[in-house]
Amino acid sequence: MIHFADTVTKIGAEAEAQVLVCGSHGGLYPGYLAAKAGVKAVILNDAGVGRDAAGIGSLAYLADRGIAAATVGHVSCRIGDAADMAARGRITHVNAIAAALGVTVGEACTSAAEKLDAGPVASRADPGTVSEARSLHSGGARRIVLIDSASLVKPEDKGQIVVTGSHGGLLGGNDFLALQVDAFAGVFHDAGIGIDEAGTTRLPALDRRGIAGLTVDGASARIGDARSVLEDGVISRVNATARAHGAVPGERLIDRLTVWAAG
Repeated sequence: MIHFADTVTKIGAEAEAQVLVCGSHGGLYPGYLAAKAGVKAVILNDAGVGRDAAGIGSLAYLADRGIAAATVGHVSCRIGDAADMAARGRITHVNAIAAALGVTVGEACTSAAEKLDAGPVASRADPGTVSEARSLHSGGARRIVLIDSASLVKPEDKGQIVVTGSHGGLLGGNDFLALQVDAFAGVFHDAGIGIDEAGTTRLPALDRRGIAGLTVDGASARIGDARSVLEDGVISRVNATARAHGAVPGERLIDRLTVWAAG
């Protein structure tokens, strides 16, 4: 069976022993969550691959656990949108297990999922331990909070600067899911921007809530790694609220946020 999900952070027991077609980026932590859920195989989004090939970092990790995995291209379908993956997605990278099942670069996502579904169900793998960080970079008038996934945001982050390792694609057209707290600012990885500019669609949603929204260039920082986003990231897109507060594309993110943190 094939299970579709826009984000791996929301899957549960229903995905066990299924082929998971998921809109999340193909970095290490989504791979870990897929393995933890006991999936049979998984297809994720390559997020433009990006710095240190972080956008496909799950493939080798999953291969080590006997799980077939592949990614679709960020220019073939919208990140964060499993239905669009099924409709338009094309495979860009595969691990050795998926390749052995006949999945090839360039084929349609649905065809690849069917091949994975026809394969054997492996014994449930031990996912090991992959920690996802939540830390405080600085105090100041506004705190800079680092979270490797937007799912780790907390109510106490209201009014603060939240730097995430997550992609900047809006899930399910729901403005609240852009960032589940009314922060001063929310920062995301642009996942290579991709088709329909999907990697930046959280930004207008944040604008509608009066939250400064920014993305960093996918080649400048590792997706799934908030500290890399902060320390290495170069701003690629800003929303109107962020621009009103002085942010412009091309700035080093840490320089802009240092100003904002000071109040």
